[in-house]
Amino acid sequence: MPTHRDALRLAAATALAVTVVVGADVAHYRTAPERRHVAVSSGAIVRYQNSLRRTPGDYRTWAALGAAYIERAEATVDPAFYPKAEEALRRSLSINGGGNRPATAAMASLADARHEYADAVGWGERGAAIGADVQGVLADAYTQLGAHRAAGAAIGRMDGSGTAFAARASREREMRGDDAGARAIAERVLETAATSSDVVCARSRLGDIAFRSGDLDAADRHYRAVLATDPAFVPARRGRARVHALRGDLESAAEGYRDLVARVPRPQNLIEYIEVLRAAGHRSEAARQDGLLRAEWRSLAANGVVGDLEAAEYAADSGDAAGALRHARAEWSRRHAVTVADALAWALHLNGRDRQALRYERRAMRLGWRNALFYRHRADIRAALGDHAASARDRAVARRINPYLDLRFPAILRASLDPFATSATGDS
Repeated sequence: MPTHRDALRLAAATALAVTVVVGADVAHYRTAPERRHVAVSSGAIVRYQNSLRRTPGDYRTWAALGAAYIERAEATVDPAFYPKAEEALRRSLSINGGGNRPATAAMASLADARHEYADAVGWGERGAAIGADVQGVLADAYTQLGAHRAAGAAIGRMDGSGTAFAARASREREMRGDDAGARAIAERVLETAATSSDVVCARSRLGDIAFRSGDLDAADRHYRAVLATDPAFVPARRGRARVHALRGDLESAAEGYRDLVARVPRPQNLIEYIEVLRAAGHRSEAARQDGLLRAEWRSLAANGVVGDLEAAEYAADSGDAAGALRHARAEWSRRHAVTVADALAWALHLNGRDRQALRYERRAMRLGWRNALFYRHRADIRAALGDHAASARDRAVARRINPYLDLRFPAILRASLDPFATSATGDS
């Protein structure tokens, strides 16, 4: 009789064989399901600090302190913990730079959190060479760089019985255009869930798949079920706000986002809230949130977090064509993920460079992902080039993929695309 592990591996085997594609930066995530409910208390950090005053040469405790700072940054939405994490981890590595698994793995996670994906790969491969548990970070970082074969190899080395593996396998299926396969993997996790965390992870994933395909009723059912298990679970609260927005219930959406950004003032959440406020005619509050967004970006940049993709998309959505192109080019110089290709294509279109734009949009769509916004972008680019028949076909496909496609909410349409953005803090 096949086991749950066998079923999950079988579900992903075909997809991995044709090169895994995980479009992970789409939601600008930082956390994985295996770290979903981890929140290090300030008391634990104090204990590590006190221990290091007594034994400053203990590289393991320096590594634990660095990892605790990373988790604290995620739990408190405060990037000021990242430089502290780096300092502690480098101190650990200065004491033991050879077989230091915990510090090496934590450095990979820190680079991933800062969206420095090439560094995450460097630290991850170094960790893998000494037996550190880094395959999930490697898979995600390679994907962010557009190195899909390497990402697939990393996923293949993961423990196939865990939700982390299942989430990546499901995401890969969806990115290849196999929504049914993606849904089936998440449903198997739900059927065999051993913990409430597994239920929450699977339900949230199913809600996101339904949301992206325009089945708002199913999405809402899944998000409600998640909140029945964990009323404070931020990704499901955000999911319901998104559903309200696409249904046109802007006041309910605004109320949901107001609560969300008070809890988790991350750029993606703020951008979605600003879109809803603008659509609802609340211009002064939208302007206030815009100020908070820019302050958050400054804080992130000051603490080593790269944010050009979000900045490019927001500039494009806000009518700043030059800024969109500047940020999109900066991000493309670092990595070639499909979402970056789409952002660059759209920025080029807004600047009247449609032949170039079409080339990059084709790169964005090369994987077969049924992404309504990508199709709509290509439709507009083709229309600008005079190919109105092809443009009409793309518009029709976009509408079939998501009948609720509403261009007032591009950030919401881009969002909710990462199955790993299910942390207790609602990181995306």
